[in-house]
Amino acid sequence: MRATLPIALLCSAAVAAAQTPRRPTIGNAVRPYVAIDTPTVALTHVRVIDGTGAPAKADQTILIENGRITSLGDANQARVPAGAQVLDLTGKSVIPGFVMVHEHLFYPTGPGAYAYLDESFTRLYLAGGVTSMRTGGDMNGFGDLGIKRAIDRGEKPGPWIDATAPYLEGPGLNLPQVHELTDANDARRMVDFWSSMGATSLKAYMHITRDELKAAIDEGHKHGMKTTGHLCSVTYREAASLGIDNLEHGFFAATDFVPDKKPDVCPGQNAGQASVAAVDPSSQAVKSLIAELVKRHVAMTSTLTVFETLAPGRPMPPGLDVLVPELRDLFQQRYDAAQRNPRGAMATLLPKARQLEVDFFRAGGMLLAGTDPTGGGGVIPGFSNQRAVELLVESGLTPLEAIKVATSNGATYLGRTNVGSLAVGKQADLVVIDGDPSARIDDIRKVSMVFKEGVGYDPAKLIASVRGKVGLF
Repeated sequence: MRATLPIALLCSAAVAAAQTPRRPTIGNAVRPYVAIDTPTVALTHVRVIDGTGAPAKADQTILIENGRITSLGDANQARVPAGAQVLDLTGKSVIPGFVMVHEHLFYPTGPGAYAYLDESFTRLYLAGGVTSMRTGGDMNGFGDLGIKRAIDRGEKPGPWIDATAPYLEGPGLNLPQVHELTDANDARRMVDFWSSMGATSLKAYMHITRDELKAAIDEGHKHGMKTTGHLCSVTYREAASLGIDNLEHGFFAATDFVPDKKPDVCPGQNAGQASVAAVDPSSQAVKSLIAELVKRHVAMTSTLTVFETLAPGRPMPPGLDVLVPELRDLFQQRYDAAQRNPRGAMATLLPKARQLEVDFFRAGGMLLAGTDPTGGGGVIPGFSNQRAVELLVESGLTPLEAIKVATSNGATYLGRTNVGSLAVGKQADLVVIDGDPSARIDDIRKVSMVFKEGVGYDPAKLIASVRGKVGLF
């Protein structure tokens, strides 16, 4: 008769095995971009910006073992195990990996036309310091799910992905690849189907009705899925009352201030944006809306990078050299047109909407960060994520606050308690920066290495692999 272990001993062994960190798989296609792949790594004499908003700490040592942070403290007190790979990072900073929540794997190639660029975009996101991201709406159906699974299996380099289902949208967008909801039951069916396929988030779009939105939100919550929205037909106040979890594009998409707004009817993006540009940020209408969003715990995603490309007087966005020449030229034409129109609507709207985002944050709102590469070109993954943090500081946040928005706030929203900040026990998702972004936010662009699950990636090699080719794959 075969001997058996006591049930209690088997259970404790199973729990221990489940809690033991596992080294991530690195496939042959990922290996060329890996700079460090040893079980134990010590990052010594480094400045730590932990992502919580706390002041930076100088001369720290971070010990990484099997993909987790096992020690973090003063360098002169740190004990580095024999056999550890030691990196002297004097003069450098470490921040948590970015957790960005309005990203895409497709890019505009013409009016109403988009190219799915999963291979190049995921490399660029990782190179820019993005170790976790939510796709903000899917035009490809199974594309986001497929690349997520390939990254999780170690077959491709890229961030961890929270994959959003295809857009929940009603008639009016007129894009053939977007399903048009017919009623609330159709919304429920769509949520159920994509949940069963592996999608983990939902996004409502501009022409959805309140009934459809409510049905999608409630059905999504049954499956543990949060719903965000780029809205128009439904106001922010209405969406908050229906239980929405997140609103996209700050206040750029709000139609709450449109005079004589008709229920369930999108007055058009131009009308909505004109009403935001005209509103007084100190008015009771604005203060009341912000208070309602905060009370109902509705998060808001800032996507200033996409709107900056539409505004006059703004600098050329970074990273354009990775695009194929045709896409660079296409964006250059748009950029030049914006510069020739100094009195365009965005000249007034951009500073007003930025102030409203800061007011929301100061009122206690959960502000998140994203970039949205799908607007009209010029928003390049990785480069734009760094730019998003710079723009938050330019808008009025401190560097430490902006870094928190782009790291721990995103992780908190997504329910990822193991990432987003630097602490013992957390997953070793972190970014090494040449400089001090807590004092000079533009140092955020000086990324020298990105760790994901304790594996160090070379951003220069990731970028070089796609330079001049983005638009092809």
